[in-house]
Amino acid sequence: MAKSTEKPEQEPETPPAASQAPAAAAEAAPAQPQRVQVQIDDSKVIACYANFCRVTGTPEELIVDFGLNPQPVGVPTQPIAVTQRIITNFFTAKRMLHALQLTIQRHEATFGVLEIDVQKRVRPNYMRPQ
Repeated sequence: MAKSTEKPEQEPETPPAASQAPAAAAEAAPAQPQRVQVQIDDSKVIACYANFCRVTGTPEELIVDFGLNPQPVGVPTQPIAVTQRIITNFFTAKRMLHALQLTIQRHEATFGVLEIDVQKRVRPNYMRPQ
C-alpha cells in the first residue's frame, strides 16, 4: 500500500500579539504529564521472598498468590505454601504491569536478558572433583 505524500492544506500562521505569546505557546505545546511525588510510609512493611506466583481472578479483580517453592526445578512433589495474596482491580494491575515491564527492560539493558526457562539456565554437571 502506497503512502500519500500530500500534506493537508493549512491556514497560514499569523504571529500572535506580544501579549498573547505565552498563552499561544502554552496551547501549541503538548501537555506534559507532571510527575506527582507520593509520600509512602513503609515503617510497617513486611518483606517476603517468593519464587512462585499464581495469577487468578474474577471479572472485577485480579488475585496474585505468592509462595516459596522448595523444589524450583521439576514438578513439585509437595504442596507449595502460599504466604502472600494481593487482590487488586485490573486498572491497578495494568499500571503494575507497565511498571514491571519498564523495570525488567532497564535490568536487561544493564545486565543482559533474563532466561526464564530454568532448564536453559542450569548447566549440566560434567565431572565433579572428588
